[in-house]
Amino acid sequence: MTYSLAELMVCAASRVFDQDGEVLATGIGLLPRLAASLAMRTSNPDMMMTDSQSFMLSTPNPVSGFEGHATQANENWMGFARIFDNVWSGKRHALVGPSQIDRFGQTNISALGGTYNAPKVQLLGVRGFPGNSISHANSFFVPKHSTRTFVAGECDVVCSIGYNPARLPKGYSMDDIDIRQVITDLCVMDFKGPDHQLRVVSLHPGVTLEEVQANTGFELAVAESLSVTEAPSDEQLAIIEQLDPKNARAKQLKDNPPGVRPSPQEA
Repeated sequence: MTYSLAELMVCAASRVFDQDGEVLATGIGLLPRLAASLAMRTSNPDMMMTDSQSFMLSTPNPVSGFEGHATQANENWMGFARIFDNVWSGKRHALVGPSQIDRFGQTNISALGGTYNAPKVQLLGVRGFPGNSISHANSFFVPKHSTRTFVAGECDVVCSIGYNPARLPKGYSMDDIDIRQVITDLCVMDFKGPDHQLRVVSLHPGVTLEEVQANTGFELAVAESLSVTEAPSDEQLAIIEQLDPKNARAKQLKDNPPGVRPSPQEA
């Protein structure tokens, strides 16, 4: 079977929603959105999803080749107030793409380098990360696994809660934090290592554990049953094609690499 790295990552990321039931799924970015849509079409049909504006969908919109709202199934209205009801009640799972992640699972989308008042690079600001991270489940999608993303120290700006006892809000405990999985272009990880250490769960085909560690700015734990990330099924690839008929996914990762890395002899 031939599949791209983007398709492998989409299928791996879709599994973060498998056991969620009826929650609002939010995939930020084209590949995370594909992942949430794939989960809704396969493993978790009870998931809720919007059209990224305000209409609820029974069938997720395609991410490319979409002509308009006339033919989509709009079954309910989900305005801003109802979105926040879901956020505050914990009935949401967001798949987001932080610019930095530290060993605590704290993330940064605000600014890089320099000082808080004079950063070297200004990004988005903290946006909804503080409220989201203390209210509901979050998973991370990282297109390029490197020490620039998985930083050696704390994030330059801490935008979301993590497993850092020094920064827990008053009244919160470690049990209140819900970071599910981290999907990168090298592997799948979670925070179920000792003392919530980031842990490698599976390696993408052709990737070594040494490669993952070399591209991470802190020490990783490793699952006892470390596996190879499951390849996309024919059904999953067919649904992805329906959701993205113009193959916008091919432009999301540099050079659109294959899902199975070539061996050093083949490279």
